[in-house]
Amino acid sequence: MDTKKTKKLPRKAVLKCRGGKRAPRKFDYPMGLKDCREAIKLYGSNLECGIGCIGLGSCANACRFDAIEISEEKGLPIIDEERCNGCGKCVVICPQHALELVSPISPLLRFNREDDCLSPCQQACPAGVDIPRFIRFIKERDYERALFTIKEHMPIPLAVGRVCPRPCEDYCTRNEIDEPVAINFLKRFVADYQLNSGRHISLFVAPSTGHRVAIVGGGPAGLSCAYFLKRLGHDVTIFEAMPKLGGMLRYGIPDYRLPQEILDLEIKEIIDLGINFRSNTALGKDFSLKDLREQGYKAIFLGIGAWKNRGINIEGRDLIGVWPGLVFLRRIAEGERINLGPRVMVIGGGNVAMDVARSAIRLGAEEVYIIYRRSYAEMPALREEVKAAEEEGIKFLFLANPIRLIGKDNRLRAVEYIKMKLGRPDVSGRPSPEPIPGTEKEIEVDTFIEAIGQYPDISFLKNDPIGKELEFTKRCTIVVNKDTYQTNIPFIFSAGDVALGPRRVVDAIATARLAAYSIHSYLKKGIVKPPEKLLKGTLPRPKIDKRYVRCMPRAMMPERGVKERIKDFKEVELGFTEEMAQYEARRCLNCGLVCYDKVT
Repeated sequence: MDTKKTKKLPRKAVLKCRGGKRAPRKFDYPMGLKDCREAIKLYGSNLECGIGCIGLGSCANACRFDAIEISEEKGLPIIDEERCNGCGKCVVICPQHALELVSPISPLLRFNREDDCLSPCQQACPAGVDIPRFIRFIKERDYERALFTIKEHMPIPLAVGRVCPRPCEDYCTRNEIDEPVAINFLKRFVADYQLNSGRHISLFVAPSTGHRVAIVGGGPAGLSCAYFLKRLGHDVTIFEAMPKLGGMLRYGIPDYRLPQEILDLEIKEIIDLGINFRSNTALGKDFSLKDLREQGYKAIFLGIGAWKNRGINIEGRDLIGVWPGLVFLRRIAEGERINLGPRVMVIGGGNVAMDVARSAIRLGAEEVYIIYRRSYAEMPALREEVKAAEEEGIKFLFLANPIRLIGKDNRLRAVEYIKMKLGRPDVSGRPSPEPIPGTEKEIEVDTFIEAIGQYPDISFLKNDPIGKELEFTKRCTIVVNKDTYQTNIPFIFSAGDVALGPRRVVDAIATARLAAYSIHSYLKKGIVKPPEKLLKGTLPRPKIDKRYVRCMPRAMMPERGVKERIKDFKEVELGFTEEMAQYEARRCLNCGLVCYDKVT
């Protein structure tokens, strides 16, 4: 436990509510009533949400520094950050708890709460990014503050803005009107804008606490945990088994989706916060968890990912020309030019299968097939990725499954497959594929690549003096408390794929931030508790009066032409222009629980 006195960080008052005059009211307060506390005491909240700012100005009246005024236009307090000295009187006097004091690192520890006014998109974002806020800054052309807002919860927007499957957009209120706001493209625009401007934004890092933390694994989970812990003042060292940091972002996602030079720049920004790292240094080979403890690391974070490829158990898997998908993608990332032959088959229906197939086209394959045992509707891959694969000439064999790999002179020559039909739902909730006897066929192929899933390699942990005491699941993941990401060994925490199984990059970031919060608590207080009133799941969407919302078509992401892009691994999506970003930002309805901008 830390008993040292630390310097108090500067604090400012901020407003959590964004409703104001937009928010529906149940009634009006009597004329002349100018005190929020009295209004709430006598009448209660007149807002339908019940938790927002009622705008009568008690906070402005209480401020001794003239740092707050009530906006006539918006009906909300406007806080002058230059004048605010963080005394907290406005926070204490607000009966709705609509104001709070924040330090430069407070947002890093702020999680979605059950009693917050949250837009649907922010609820659906695993990382909890305040999406309406950063979009509002884009509208105001304040791109630096937009990026600051994103980086409160997401340290790698350049990468996430390119590869995220955008769960926030699925929950966007605009789905009820026309199409969701292009949230992820706007996130990428802000990060790209800062990158292209050549300006470096300076992120606040708290004074050193003297505590040392070891991060094992330099993928999205490890980088994120290191980022948050360093900004909270802890001394962090990343241990990475591969030659470069990035994990699956580097070795599992092709350059045409995420160029390595972009990833390098983003990782450099994180390392430049003052984080130490050691590459080509593998747990179980070059050091043990016991070694880390003996070297003075007070806490250890395991973010070692899921690097083992799931294969299919059929005859012929040992033939030359049969590849595990992750090995294939890794070899490409390392610069190897692989000779696949003219005909390639990829088994799988997820994004990895799309990445493998589209990479095969770029390596010169003349025919590429994706074979999938279910139908198009059941494919887990992003529809945009499937469409892009189709545009690039990749052929799909749905409701089909390989049953034998046929070779000649120990080299793959053909694949025998059988047609399938969909039966009753299995444990995943999807229809279970069943073979149709007598429908076997052969197709000539030179290369067969497995992309049906992956799982963590934890074998080396079971031989580690400390690691063997960790609890593991049957899926080879580390057992953690899902509210704190602490393992059964108090000083060891874990998140990302090794704790959850293979998930999205944004899930790795989100769980790593929770783990960083817990590690911070463990180091400072010696105990670990989950954030208070942590929101799990999503709340109902606000009710939209469609009469007040104008239809605005979604801006389309510019792309390189198909004939050009299949010749190399250069980035396909070109990014929004500033004009496109401004247009798309105006589509945001700035939703709260029940309030939104009535665009006319």
